[in-house]
Amino acid sequence: MNESLNWLSLAVGFAIAVAIGWAGYRRRALNRGGMLGAIVTGTLIFGLGGWAWGVLLVAFFASSSALSFYRADEKAGLAEKFAKGSRRDLGQALANGGLTALLAALAVLRPEPSWARLLFAAGAGALAAVNADTWATELGVFSPRPPRLITTGRRVEVGTSGGVTLTGTLASLAGAAFIGLLAGAEIGLIAQDWVSAGVILAAATLGGLAGALVDSLLGATVQAIYWCDTCQKETERRVHRCGTPTRLLRGYRWLDNDLVNFGASAVGAAVAAGLTAWLL
Repeated sequence: MNESLNWLSLAVGFAIAVAIGWAGYRRRALNRGGMLGAIVTGTLIFGLGGWAWGVLLVAFFASSSALSFYRADEKAGLAEKFAKGSRRDLGQALANGGLTALLAALAVLRPEPSWARLLFAAGAGALAAVNADTWATELGVFSPRPPRLITTGRRVEVGTSGGVTLTGTLASLAGAAFIGLLAGAEIGLIAQDWVSAGVILAAATLGGLAGALVDSLLGATVQAIYWCDTCQKETERRVHRCGTPTRLLRGYRWLDNDLVNFGASAVGAAVAAGLTAWLL
């Protein structure tokens, strides 16, 4: 599932990544840092992993960007809770795609079929996790019932880190399955191995869902959450939108949302790779 490392493949990957990054910037899905991050990760994923890996990246970026604009006016009030706005920056781009880029590089170093399949499953699981988390965030806010903290079941405000709903969980499962289905279809169509295709579909889906749930668990326990004394509101921002410096309410100051997202992608990759190794 990978191409030989050569300058031509990297050049083609770079051209595709620039096109995607520029389109995201023009659509205001990325800021300049986010565009740079998309170019770096896209170049590595397309250039080293080839089209099979690149399609999964495009699917994540296109679907998550589209959902960020879905009923955006209704979600605007939640921006004060989140550390960043709807435009992804460099940190977010690297957190979401960095691990998959690393796995694509490892696939070049280990081109044996068994390793290539395992690393592809891990990459699909990593992207399934961040896609699942994004879909849950973008669609879970429309739940007819208030979210509950994943650790205690206590009702919390919409947008609270660690808050989950049935709507959000189902959206998370759909987001993971979307990437898993594409990954499985690619294995089936390219390698004509439909047993492996089914395994990778299931492994990436379960890995993505597990990663998204771990994201919520970290958000409820150890992620840095701050409090604005002026607005009397919880936020992920060190300086609230009103301009007031916030104080740490819980969690570790160094563990921000980007690191939590990266951790979720690592869980997704590990679960997907582990299930694939066990079943195949």
